[in-house]
Amino acid sequence: MFDRVRIVLLQTSHPGNIGATARALKTMGLSRLYLVNPKEFPSNKATELAASAQDILEKIIICGSLAEAVADCEVVWGSGSESRVLFTPIITPREAAMEVIDQHLGREVAFVFGRESHGMSNEEMQLCQKQIQIPGNATYSSLNLAAAAQIIAYELRVAWLLKQGKSNKTAENLASNQEMEGFYEHLKLTMQQVAFYDETKPYSRLSRLRRIFNAAQLRKKEIDLLRGLLRAVEKAVKN
Repeated sequence: MFDRVRIVLLQTSHPGNIGATARALKTMGLSRLYLVNPKEFPSNKATELAASAQDILEKIIICGSLAEAVADCEVVWGSGSESRVLFTPIITPREAAMEVIDQHLGREVAFVFGRESHGMSNEEMQLCQKQIQIPGNATYSSLNLAAAAQIIAYELRVAWLLKQGKSNKTAENLASNQEMEGFYEHLKLTMQQVAFYDETKPYSRLSRLRRIFNAAQLRKKEIDLLRGLLRAVEKAVKN
């Protein structure tokens, strides 16, 4: 699902961050890691912190510049703790992830993370269409490199899962409006039989129940189950 999404790390100074980032990516289903002029790689420390994500390390691509690392990308996001409004629009990781899933799956996409000490230069940020800012504590917003990458990877996975969930639900047979209204009429009659329908406020409880069921986007088989329950209640009341 993320075969064309890459994570790019600029001039990583600590090899442990490379390994930890590889592990963070693998847990969320990402596998492409690019390094721009890392200070030390390969490294035993990177291997140690990668844990079971050594396959990610083995496929790392090392580049001589950010321009080289993103040359074939159609969409590039830069991650930074400081706003560079003059250069790029600023969005959150969640907004970026939703945009990738909704618009850019199948395109070459890059998320760029700056140096541990001073992030990205203005020239490097100009290679990015948008800037991502993680909305952290205003008085202390500095995140470890691997932690920042983990947040982006997590948001990508959540966005993808939400998309899958919506697609799966759409593919199923949702109850029609006619079926929903038939259920609500049945519900009203049953509420009257068990004295749960307030005739002085005829729409109060029923309206609240309608909101609950409407929000659930009930499937046809779920309506059938609920109406079966109502019939059982009616039968019990008569007996």
